[in-house]
Amino acid sequence: MTGGWMKPSSDGAIAEVAGYFRVLAEPTRLKILAALRGGPMSVGQVVEATAGTQANVSKHLQILLDAGMVSRRAQGTSAIYTIIDPLIFALCEQVCDTLAERLEAQAAERASRLRSAVR
Repeated sequence: MTGGWMKPSSDGAIAEVAGYFRVLAEPTRLKILAALRGGPMSVGQVVEATAGTQANVSKHLQILLDAGMVSRRAQGTSAIYTIIDPLIFALCEQVCDTLAERLEAQAAERASRLRSAVR
């Protein structure tokens, strides 16, 4: 990591960062990104992988496309989507690892309190 976080920045740059996180803040889009992590997929394949509706998946794929997180190419009559922003994986892994550590610590604390209460 470059340590760029918290450096003085313009309001425009901060708004861009907030917009990036807004795109990732929707569970359907996270499901789509998780599905696409396995490689390029058609809309139909993404629908199947996420158990979403075609209309909803298409809407969220367009948002991801507009945000520059995925690309779309035509293949016959299908549109094939691919993740093009590798930062997504590192960011999601960091968040998931941090949350897992936090949950483990909370569970250990609860278990410790329970043991103390039983004594």
